[in-house]
Amino acid sequence: MKAYVFPGQGAQFTGMGKELYDSSAKAKSYFDTANDILGFDIAKVMFEGSAEELKETKVTQPAVFIHSVVTALMHDEFKPDMVAGHSLGEFSALVANQTLGFEDALKLVSQRALAMQKACEMNPSTMAAILGLEDQQVEELCEGIEGVVPANYNCPGQLVISGTNEGIEIACEKMKEAGAKRALPLPVGGAFHSPLMEPAREELAAAIESTQFSTPICPVYQNYDAKPHSDIVEIKANLISQLTAPVRWTQSVQQMVADGAVEFVECGPGKVLQGLVKKIHREAEVSGL
Repeated sequence: MKAYVFPGQGAQFTGMGKELYDSSAKAKSYFDTANDILGFDIAKVMFEGSAEELKETKVTQPAVFIHSVVTALMHDEFKPDMVAGHSLGEFSALVANQTLGFEDALKLVSQRALAMQKACEMNPSTMAAILGLEDQQVEELCEGIEGVVPANYNCPGQLVISGTNEGIEIACEKMKEAGAKRALPLPVGGAFHSPLMEPAREELAAAIESTQFSTPICPVYQNYDAKPHSDIVEIKANLISQLTAPVRWTQSVQQMVADGAVEFVECGPGKVLQGLVKKIHREAEVSGL
């Protein structure tokens, strides 16, 4: 079985999507639609913007989403048996399996980005990557530090934590003392996938509840519980919960493999997920569109 996977924030680069835009009238129409929905020329920023401009939250999340979805939809042989996305990538996955339409999903992605930005400004906070410790060790250490939680289970030996600035500083020291190869603060605007994102979760919940969702053509393995879902009510609930809960990427890939996935195809900018899949399951075939 073939699983299509979609990257999240951080995969952006200057020039992303230009080849698609230049080579296909259909692809160009998606970019033009996106410009209209967002109210600014995101295509121009994607093609010509600086790394700093692309890092702006209102740009980053829609840009990665647009690139990922258009990449998938431009392939005639795109017939997924299962889909999954890392954090933001879950919205791309839901367009790929026809749960959401492109326009509705882009509106949600834009609202999510702005809501997360607001939450970051309300509660100064950050994230750090912990390398070289078992997940359980990281979890136990986080329990002893107020305001710090596991945020991204990326692959065995790589777990990202979220929390207050002070909490993350303390956590990094404790992780190093426990034998972590690296405890690296990340250049992000806030503590994504933690309880500090509660204001954004509430805002996004209202938008998701008022958006049309359709029965998918294949299951989506969701970040919230790493399980396959085809029920619209469950998909909505998990998508809302995702903002304040950890991304269970390791567990999602393991479950997809257990359910028959042998080939993983990454749709979107970069190759981050291909690398993570290989670290989670060495025998997996990985490629990118």
